[in-house]
Amino acid sequence: MSETPKRILVTAALPYANGPIHLGHLAGAYLPSDIYVRYHRRCRHNILFICGSDEHGVPITIRADKEGVTPKDVVDRFHGMNTEAFARFGMSFDNYSRTSAAVHHVTASEFFLDFHQQGILKKKDEQQLYCEKDRMFLADRYVEGICPVCKHDSARGDQCEQCGPWLNGVELISPRGKLCGSTPIVRTTTHFYLPLGDFQQRLEQYVHSHTEWKENVKQYCESWFREGLQDRAVTRDLNWGVPVPLEGYPNKVLYVWFDAVLGYISSTKEWAVNAGTPEKWKEYWQDEGTKYVAFIGKDNVVFHCIVFPAMLMAKGGYILPDNVPANEFLNLEGGKFSKSRNNAIYLKDVLESFDPDQLRYTLACNLPETRDTDFYWKDFQAKNNSELADIYGNFVNRTLAFTERNFEGKVPPRGVLNNRDKEIVEYLKSVPGTVGALYDRYKFRDGTAEVMNLARAANKYFNDSEPWKTVKSDRAQCATTLNIALQIVRSLSILFSPVVPFSSERIWKMMNIDMPFSDAVWDDAGQLLLPEGHQISKPEIVFRKIEDAEIERELAKLGPPVDAAVPAPGVPSAPIKPIVGFEDFQKIDLRVAKIIACEPVPKSKKLLRLQVEIGGEKRQIVAGIAQQRSPEELIGKSVIVVANLAPATLMGVESQGMLLATHGDGEAFALLTVSNDVPSGSWIK
Repeated sequence: MSETPKRILVTAALPYANGPIHLGHLAGAYLPSDIYVRYHRRCRHNILFICGSDEHGVPITIRADKEGVTPKDVVDRFHGMNTEAFARFGMSFDNYSRTSAAVHHVTASEFFLDFHQQGILKKKDEQQLYCEKDRMFLADRYVEGICPVCKHDSARGDQCEQCGPWLNGVELISPRGKLCGSTPIVRTTTHFYLPLGDFQQRLEQYVHSHTEWKENVKQYCESWFREGLQDRAVTRDLNWGVPVPLEGYPNKVLYVWFDAVLGYISSTKEWAVNAGTPEKWKEYWQDEGTKYVAFIGKDNVVFHCIVFPAMLMAKGGYILPDNVPANEFLNLEGGKFSKSRNNAIYLKDVLESFDPDQLRYTLACNLPETRDTDFYWKDFQAKNNSELADIYGNFVNRTLAFTERNFEGKVPPRGVLNNRDKEIVEYLKSVPGTVGALYDRYKFRDGTAEVMNLARAANKYFNDSEPWKTVKSDRAQCATTLNIALQIVRSLSILFSPVVPFSSERIWKMMNIDMPFSDAVWDDAGQLLLPEGHQISKPEIVFRKIEDAEIERELAKLGPPVDAAVPAPGVPSAPIKPIVGFEDFQKIDLRVAKIIACEPVPKSKKLLRLQVEIGGEKRQIVAGIAQQRSPEELIGKSVIVVANLAPATLMGVESQGMLLATHGDGEAFALLTVSNDVPSGSWIK
């Protein structure tokens, strides 16, 4: 582990309070941050864990409009729901606040006024769409129309979800109001902008100084820097949010991207007040001795690595994130999470049927740390049954049960160690350092695997030592085996506690240790600290097996996988196009291409720029698959492309071909690939 900082500040991305928490959220920011915090608390480090609900923005007002309630009704409902679900899941926040709180409105207003008084903000008159029927400016999601780039007919006023670029509502073709469907007019309105370009040099120096950051984070930042940072609006026309704190700007609020990231600061202020030390928040935000780690999903990189640091630079006196370990996306059963297709698993529902530690362990083993991963119900069952129950739980139960039967439930004396005993003791000593080093590098999946490896080794040690034989032939050796096995049970309860905290505490109580579990120290997990004669409690089953019927029930709740596009037999997912002659088909040149490089297209959420090799020729292809596939998982794949398609320009980037992929209703997607054994340039006929 690197040198310990004076204090550590950890934030997890503020979840939007317009829906329940699902498993994708947990794998992105919340479980990794909780593992990290729980580990550092075990190390007795000064660490503060901050989060809260993001409660402003158009999605909330639109939901309120649809339900005929107020935005406050919506955020109150989901803030309460998600707070409870997080607590049941074991999220150990020191403070979970909300951006509708008074302390947050004051904090966000102070930042805006400071920027305004410094002359940093730019005031601009601009043209925006206005609905005469609803008598309101149509901020981003309040307007839809045809995308000016890809011609998709349901682009929003802030972005086209089909091809990815940010948009201004006035750019839409045939715009229509979201609420009433009428055609809006164009009116002039005034807004304030943060000139991000003024901070680009400092931001580049800041990002480049952190060579240890994840590659996905660095590449995302570089794509923005290459395009050049632009002015970004910090206000908009809306009634729900933090009011613009200036006279003469009614019905204008701070843009949600501006006020949401400040929720970390306001939540810390709230924590300090509740702790009776109102000024203590400054130690965590304004003292250079603090290490700040911001856990997010990859879709939030720009806000936490560019926008928020620029705001903190502009304000002055604040520390910047030391690391932003952004995770990729967790998919579901081979497809994307989709609320509309009923292809989502919500935390509150899982906790009705399963233990939170069963879910925490499965997710920890499969965190999307470097690439997108998938959650499968069958894998959830297998991880629980074959690892938690059959390895960890089995070792705990057999050790405690054997001790109860043969040594009156007391820790037997540890005699002279043989080679097998010495090997497992030495291995045990090394595990806290190995796992801790992985957690400090945000490799939680590997760290979890290392702890389970200790449980595997412990089972093997128990089997190889054959205490059921030595209890009759060499009771002193049997006592030594059980002493060491009990020591490992104690150690595993500590080492597993960041991942499965509830079951770890249950095991600690079964061990009947007087010291509160919260006082157990990480490094002590490598030592043999149980005293001879210590009385343990009656063992209980720690992890129950999950039955097939339970998994089938959960699978039945899901809709079809979003990316799978499996239509009913005999029913095509889209109408068959008109018949073409063989001569026309022969004009299409399909070739095998190998992807040799890939990166996101700047300012686009959907587009990737691929460098491909077709035989001896290298080309550039732009594909709208960034939300389905990460650049890292595409490099090296052999795909099928249309090689003789006329070049096209997407967001200023020329595309010299087209990838082949399935495309069904909704978001169905599957990239067509071939074995890497097939040479690039091979003709498909």
